[in-house]
Amino acid sequence: MRTEAMLASEFATLSDLIRGHAAERPDKPAMIFEDRSVTYAELDTLLDRLAAALQREGLVKNDAVAILASPSIDYGCAFMAALRAGCIPAPLQPSATAEQLAAMIRDCGAKILFLDAGGTKVLGDTPVTAKRIPLEALGDFLAPEGAKPEPVEIGPDDPFNIIYSSGTTGVPKGIVQPQSMRWLHIARAPGGFGSAVTMVATPLYSNTTLVSFIPTIAWGGTAVLLGKFDAHSFVSQAAKHRATHAMLVPVQYQRIMALPDFDSFDLSSFALKTCTSAPFSPALKADILARWPGLLVEYYGMTEGGGTTALVCNMHPDKLHTVGKPLPGQDIRLIDDEGAEVPQGEMGEVVGRSAGMMTGYHGRAEATRDATWHDAEGNRFIRHGDVGRFDADGFLILMDRKKDLIISGGFNIYPSDLEAILIAHDGVTDCAVIGVPSEQWGETPLGFFAGPADPAEALTWFNGQVGKTQRLSDLIKVDELPRSAIGKVLKRELRDRYLAA
Repeated sequence: MRTEAMLASEFATLSDLIRGHAAERPDKPAMIFEDRSVTYAELDTLLDRLAAALQREGLVKNDAVAILASPSIDYGCAFMAALRAGCIPAPLQPSATAEQLAAMIRDCGAKILFLDAGGTKVLGDTPVTAKRIPLEALGDFLAPEGAKPEPVEIGPDDPFNIIYSSGTTGVPKGIVQPQSMRWLHIARAPGGFGSAVTMVATPLYSNTTLVSFIPTIAWGGTAVLLGKFDAHSFVSQAAKHRATHAMLVPVQYQRIMALPDFDSFDLSSFALKTCTSAPFSPALKADILARWPGLLVEYYGMTEGGGTTALVCNMHPDKLHTVGKPLPGQDIRLIDDEGAEVPQGEMGEVVGRSAGMMTGYHGRAEATRDATWHDAEGNRFIRHGDVGRFDADGFLILMDRKKDLIISGGFNIYPSDLEAILIAHDGVTDCAVIGVPSEQWGETPLGFFAGPADPAEALTWFNGQVGKTQRLSDLIKVDELPRSAIGKVLKRELRDRYLAA
């Protein structure tokens, strides 16, 4: 079956689509990393040999394959070969501790661990239950030339991958995403992905990355993989490869747009830029619209699935303070603390339902139940953990993570409201507000910022802008805010740092 027919069908696997592209466009580059590239014909052959090697090691359908490495062509091959062997890729975060990584490998039951030199350094001598395969020696692991794996029948309900949620303490939860969820990402990809040149500038263990990388390969486009993010390198590579698509997180956009020579780069080939994973300021969206060609779309959703919204910024410049409307087929509602739906216009916790939802947290039935809400008809929704409200036009306005809400003296304080004011100070380039214990109020807001401002002056200025209940108890200057690899401020780390001082 031709790839066009597969993509128009009700379900197809990524592995079959790659095989189709290898037959129809064998010389088309599938992945580029630094000075190396691999065509679809070469990729298909590599996946066969790698998948056959995994089966040679005794792996069978639904066995997990862990990957601990920085982005590279070999990383992409290991991920997709696991799928071709009928296995479940489980990409791990190199930023985790060795103990956390060992626990994640035990949790998913991985029998094989692909890792690069960086992953080897992080893991050290920590014993793991999986056989280590260095990506630098991948050629030694491959099955002989011409080898092909035994075919494995894959259906929509089978697992596609396990993504481990980020966390600074404890063992992250393994989010099991089914084939049907990834197929939804592929099927709803905007037109033009077949000729896309997609810049992949976030880690391959992140769902943010995979929702862009996987559709690019599925449709027969070219994925340009980048290593550690550097704003100047990104625009240079984008101009060199005539990039058409990119998924970036807000802090990356911020650094790119702040480049003094940004306007000297020819980025006219861009058709679509997308953003997700963290709050995206209206001012930054407006700057991108003004100076960077192509559509800008902000997506809001969860790795666990649930509901997804989209804001096409070019079409709604008056709605840049929102995350858009629910996409077709996405049911998003707001509930109160008792689980009842709130009236139109009121704030509540976001819950969502769609065809793309996780199967559950691997081996954690209670956590899966805690993340689930059912409506009066018994339909299953995923609790997003965010607080928001719909405006009169049906656009969703997000406030904060529910767990980040500060309750001071009985008043609800939303950190995002305070951060929007604090960032307006001329001497503040980045900021975050958290709640810390207070004997008098229960909790009190505390601010952190980066920038040249004097902390005492900025605190006085800020507290003069807000009501009494919103005033910061203190404002602490830092060199930079701690962020995850996909740009989320690690507020728990800030809170722990403050309480330990």
